[in-house]
Amino acid sequence: ARDPKHMVLIKVLIFTGLRNSELARVGLQDVDLDYCQTRVVQGKGGKDRSVLFPTSFRGELAQYMQGLQDRRAVYLFESNRLRPYSSRRIRQIVHEYAQAAGIRKAHISGLSLGAAIGMWLAAKHPDKVRSLSLHSAWPKTDHFLRTVIEGFQVMAKGLDSVPEMVILGIFPWCFTPELYASKPEYIESLAGFVRSRPVQPLAAFMEQSNAVIAHDVAAQLGRITAPTQLTFGRTDQLTSTRFADQLKGSISSSELLIFEGCAHAPIYEKVEEFNQKTLQFLKRHTGAGTTTHAGGA
Repeated sequence: ARDPKHMVLIKVLIFTGLRNSELARVGLQDVDLDYCQTRVVQGKGGKDRSVLFPTSFRGELAQYMQGLQDRRAVYLFESNRLRPYSSRRIRQIVHEYAQAAGIRKAHISGLSLGAAIGMWLAAKHPDKVRSLSLHSAWPKTDHFLRTVIEGFQVMAKGLDSVPEMVILGIFPWCFTPELYASKPEYIESLAGFVRSRPVQPLAAFMEQSNAVIAHDVAAQLGRITAPTQLTFGRTDQLTSTRFADQLKGSISSSELLIFEGCAHAPIYEKVEEFNQKTLQFLKRHTGAGTTTHAGGA
């Protein structure tokens, strides 16, 4: 039988990307339901940061937290004896539910930063990955990409708004001029979506973008054994096809696909073609697995 507490725990892990050890230390006071974010104290590298969770999860989490507050709990996940879950216990819960669901290996899909996370996951845990879809990926940040990301950081600080920086600064790198010209209402709808989401704190964006700058998985690519799909937008400048040869040459079981007339985000520019081509790849490698999205920048 499903334990409601365990279901909330698994959702928190999925929605926030927290490590088991980080989740074990999250207290009730660290969760901000108004802004849909959780504060992580002394996380990776000994640094504090904030991570977001979707607004659709806020109601369920609030109800769960109310029960904890009634019993004067301190941590987000505690035993019946009011002791915080250990990272080992969290790992055990996830393993038990994965086993119950028949999940032995997962299909991993990621766009941009999500692709970077996917590569690390597939390299560190090759036995857990059935297939890997990497969209707009790159093995190591080069001088050009670093310069662009540092520009995003300057803009975010100047505007004092991560959403507006995304719309004014990142969007033009993600979409082609032709899309802006032919479908301005579509661009506006995407901008509206960005503005409707929980606002990412500036400090959190700086940490996220610094992770992009520091990204270097080149030496680990040879450890990826899962069948891998590599896709790029033909006119993408951020993670252009300059990275294609190194990725394809280093990941043994990989195939390359170029989306014509697309920049950094073919998933939004050629929606039907993107879905068709990526689904075809997934179906070729479907077995007793599930699809996990590593996220995106």
